[in-house]
Amino acid sequence: MNRFSTALSGAFFIVSATSGAALAQSSTPAASPATVAAFQPAKGETVLRVGTAVPLRTTEELTTKGKKLKVGQRFNLEVSENVVINGTTVIPAGSPAVGEIMEVRNKGMWGKSGHFGARVLYLTANGRQIRLTGAFDDKGTAGGIGATAVSALVFLPAGFFMTGTSAMVAAGSPVKGFIDEDVQFAAVAAPSQPMVVAAPVAQVPVAPTK
Repeated sequence: MNRFSTALSGAFFIVSATSGAALAQSSTPAASPATVAAFQPAKGETVLRVGTAVPLRTTEELTTKGKKLKVGQRFNLEVSENVVINGTTVIPAGSPAVGEIMEVRNKGMWGKSGHFGARVLYLTANGRQIRLTGAFDDKGTAGGIGATAVSALVFLPAGFFMTGTSAMVAAGSPVKGFIDEDVQFAAVAAPSQPMVVAAPVAQVPVAPTK
């Protein structure tokens, strides 16, 4: 073998070794992703059962002050903590939910306080709307003197102009909701980045030995 062939063979060995090392390094798979819920029938499916508790919080203030609330008015909430079943996050924290005002009483004369009652309707998670049940209310503080009958007979002017306080639930207040329908879901791996494989380096042909 002449010196040219020997040098060419050495170059081919170095290039091939470098290519193999780069290919092995870039082919290392990513870490295993966490599991999330897919709300669709699948093999090994699990069920989110009726009655499962869902922690919620209001995202806006609800108050009878200024007669702002109306029966039938809807308001926004959000899920405050992940709902996890068998290690799978079925309902992520931050998922939006909706509630509805069911009754309203504004504050008034004779020390009457404000009051309202509300219920939760549904939440939306992983592209699926899920029915909820649960209710809450708030009542302001009554004003005036204790005995309405006495104030009507003796202290009519004073009792008539005394009012109670408005009912108010601040934004961020906790609300308890419950799942109102059985929902099937399957645990699936979260999508991961595709594995990148480097293109092999072109091989240098070796001249045949004489």
